[in-house]
Amino acid sequence: MSTNTDAAYCEDVVKKFVLAATFWGVVGFLVGDYIAWELAFPALNLDLEWTTFGRLRPVHTSAVIFAFGGNVLMATSFYVVQRTSRASLFGGSGFGNFIFWGYNLFIVLAALSYVLGYSQGQEYAEPEWALDIYLTVIWVAYLIAFAGTLMKRREPHIYVANWFFLAMILTIAMLHLGNNLAIPVSATTLKSYNIFSGVQNAMVQWWYGHNAVGFFLTAGFLGIMYYFVPKRAERPVYSYRLSIVHFWALIFLYIWAGPHHLHYTALPDWAQTLGMTFSIMLWMPSWGGMINGLMTLSGAWDKLRTDPVMRFLVTSVAFYGMSTFEGPMMSIKAVNSLSHYTDWTIGHVHSGALGWVAFVSFGALYYLVPKLWGRRELYSLKLVGVHFWIATIGILLYITAMWISGIMQGLMWRAYDNLGFLQYSFIETVEAMHPYYVIRATGGVLFVIGGLVMAYNFFKTIRGDVADEEVLAPATSGAR
Repeated sequence: MSTNTDAAYCEDVVKKFVLAATFWGVVGFLVGDYIAWELAFPALNLDLEWTTFGRLRPVHTSAVIFAFGGNVLMATSFYVVQRTSRASLFGGSGFGNFIFWGYNLFIVLAALSYVLGYSQGQEYAEPEWALDIYLTVIWVAYLIAFAGTLMKRREPHIYVANWFFLAMILTIAMLHLGNNLAIPVSATTLKSYNIFSGVQNAMVQWWYGHNAVGFFLTAGFLGIMYYFVPKRAERPVYSYRLSIVHFWALIFLYIWAGPHHLHYTALPDWAQTLGMTFSIMLWMPSWGGMINGLMTLSGAWDKLRTDPVMRFLVTSVAFYGMSTFEGPMMSIKAVNSLSHYTDWTIGHVHSGALGWVAFVSFGALYYLVPKLWGRRELYSLKLVGVHFWIATIGILLYITAMWISGIMQGLMWRAYDNLGFLQYSFIETVEAMHPYYVIRATGGVLFVIGGLVMAYNFFKTIRGDVADEEVLAPATSGAR
């Protein structure tokens, strides 16, 4: 197929993003598990302002979404667009390095702003709006590099994975600009006021929040699925036509679903119903993508037995299907009246974040590392299997504990005695959730251990060590 040599591709930049993703993944998982233990045992807040749950929680979410997830997306998108376009990265390594260092510097600055208490409020914005402008510059550079590579392509067809990546880049840019619109107080201060307030601000917040999930954590990672699942399985995409229908339906519907986060609030009822309706409709294209991913393994299901990297990729698609069924169901008002503000939502989010986003990322990273560093295979496929099972058990502990805790929480909140008074106080619901918080944090420990196993495997692979006697010929013989 491709007449390019590997030397024609800018791989050094992709390597940096892979290493950064591995590092930030472990950091983000560690911080997330620590704050999970803080919820179970509040004494772990240590009475220090820098280690409180309120400050570390945004560090965790930003680290796993934008640091780990962002570096994975940039690594895979730059790798995929070059190979499917048969063209080197637009702007070359210099431009790619500017994007890499600029983006990761932003991650460090954002984390420091959270820990030091400068996180941005929507009504009154502290100096973080300067970081917002800085991120805009980096993101536009990312768009130029990606779109420029597509424009100089030597392959007439734009592969579907690139459609998903491009939709992610463009929509996140739009969301970032819309959500952070602010009016400076004066030309001599960094302080500013957000232009939205009240229910309009809430609507913009969830337009941003839900579509960050829809495009950053869904569309971008579907781009990963559509390239790495067929490559590892050595099978073509089950239905290319279905992939195009999946793309356009998802892109059109997702942007309208944000209001389902605002049921039973001051948001007008018609807007709530609109969000619910589009959320339910999203089930169909989402499962179309899941079916496409799973059916790509037609004739290659035996790889699940022999190839642990394939297990990560396929299990991630299964979690994608489960999460995209649960999400529309939770958007229905009758269900939402029980689930909203409870740990059920936390369980749902993490079934998608850990089972879908993290697992497809792990699969892609395990595929990339030996390719990028010129190794025949990973240092140890057995360790990949160990990582898979440890992480899977961790996820199951986490999400089942949160499902049980959340439903119990919702039922306790709506329980009344014979006189019509609330049967339980709020603190009683917190006490009842304690054992489930411990189980959740224990699941998180397992997930962190899995991340460390992966980092060790990468270190040994990059160094050139070989531990496995197993030979996975089918997985290593395909074209890059």
